[in-house]
Amino acid sequence: MSTRDRIRQFIVDTFFVDGFADDESFLLSGIIDSTGMMELVLFLEEEFYIKVQDTDLVPENLDSLAKAAGFVGRKLLAADAA
Repeated sequence: MSTRDRIRQFIVDTFFVDGFADDESFLLSGIIDSTGMMELVLFLEEEFYIKVQDTDLVPENLDSLAKAAGFVGRKLLAADAA
């Protein structure tokens, strides 16, 4: 299962939503609220063995499925390069 698919499945299972676009804003569309965003961060850290820093907590990294999957990919690449 791809990173994107794993994140999508978490969102569907946790927030009981389905049928959202990869680039749809979680916050603007109401898919995930601010508390839910912290649940997403915890999931990403546990599922992909990454550390999300405070400076990473910006919409450009986490406010859509596409952004979250890209963020995880960048974190994993950075970890491999280290």
